[in-house]
Amino acid sequence: MLNKKLAVRRWWYLMPIIFITYSLAYLDRANFGFAAASGIQQDLGITKGVSSLIGALFFLGYFFFQVPGAIYAVKRSVRKLIFFSLILWGICAAATGYVSNIPMLLAIRFTLGVVEAAVMPAMLIYISNWFTKDERSRANTFLILGNPVTVLWMSIVSGYLINAYGWREMFIFEGLPAVIWAVCWWVLVRDKPSQASWLTEQEKADLQAAMDREQQNIKPVRNYGEALRSRNVIMLCSVHALWSVGVYGFMMWMPSIIKSAAAVDIVAVGWLSALPYFAAIVTMLVVSWLSDKMQNRKVFIWPLLLIASATFFMSYMIGNEHFWWSYALLVVAAACMYAPYGPFFALIPELLPKNVSGVSMGLINSVGALGAFIGAWLVGYLNGLTGNPSISYGFMSSALLISVIIMFNVRAVSQPSGLPPRGKRFAS
Repeated sequence: MLNKKLAVRRWWYLMPIIFITYSLAYLDRANFGFAAASGIQQDLGITKGVSSLIGALFFLGYFFFQVPGAIYAVKRSVRKLIFFSLILWGICAAATGYVSNIPMLLAIRFTLGVVEAAVMPAMLIYISNWFTKDERSRANTFLILGNPVTVLWMSIVSGYLINAYGWREMFIFEGLPAVIWAVCWWVLVRDKPSQASWLTEQEKADLQAAMDREQQNIKPVRNYGEALRSRNVIMLCSVHALWSVGVYGFMMWMPSIIKSAAAVDIVAVGWLSALPYFAAIVTMLVVSWLSDKMQNRKVFIWPLLLIASATFFMSYMIGNEHFWWSYALLVVAAACMYAPYGPFFALIPELLPKNVSGVSMGLINSVGALGAFIGAWLVGYLNGLTGNPSISYGFMSSALLISVIIMFNVRAVSQPSGLPPRGKRFAS
């Protein structure tokens, strides 16, 4: 059993690094929504339909390179992969401030997706190398908190930057931190506990023994092909794709929706866009703690997605005439869409052995990126076509409802913490 000192040391040393790295990735992918709400369309002559495609194109590049990145992370090095990704995505993000035409913007957004593609699966693999089953939901949540925390402060800061300087300067100012952080990452991070100088030999042995014990009760899988064709992996891919339709349709176009519905300036849009992510942060922390305590992942995934689906549908029914009621429902929807991420990604290495779980996470996140592309593109397109977000709320609600039905049917057997392991705990 891991001693208390080791557990505390890993959390305090690794979690800030993990959180900052993923936060920077979200900063550079989400700020396009603010540029879209503040003049980039007029400056470059972008139509509403093309704007939705540009906003979504990031996720197409993200989709194609998830699995290759995960394979590299498993077989080679998470440290090297993230180091070069940080430099490249920081350069791409800052370069967005210098675009002068639509083809340049299309190319940069796609390239940004390519260089960020491996970050999520690589970080999940990294966490699975350092944290045990009883800790993984909380560890994953601190990783994914980089999403709502960053969008929260980015919403406020981007509003002020655009108001003071313009959308071009916003991209430049918000792209450079990733390049600077790459140096810190390289100095601070090691791929595995066995390579860490800040752990004693006994602590390394204890951690490795705990990881080995977890693998003893997972059904063996021979190769990647068998894992990627398994029932649960296919179902989790579908869940993540449909779920991402709601998350990224919401994230990309929330500033534009608020600006058109509430008729406020870009600074006020920033503050209003931040509140849903504050609610998401609180809910994510509570849900991840309960998930690790109860060791029942599913019950902290599909019920919350069901609530998110219902609140989007109620916003659809209310319509754009009652903005503040609709806005309050969107705050609830955001909290419930983000909260299940920790339990969801903690479930994957509990279903599959270590030799294939990393690549399976890459595939699941890759298909999620395809859902994000559809959500970001179609929500923006529907908003531009209809002039209000009502239809897109119905679309996001439907996608989330289907994800609930699929997630409910994933075969995962929960086991309360403290009980002896069963011979066969999960079926694939």
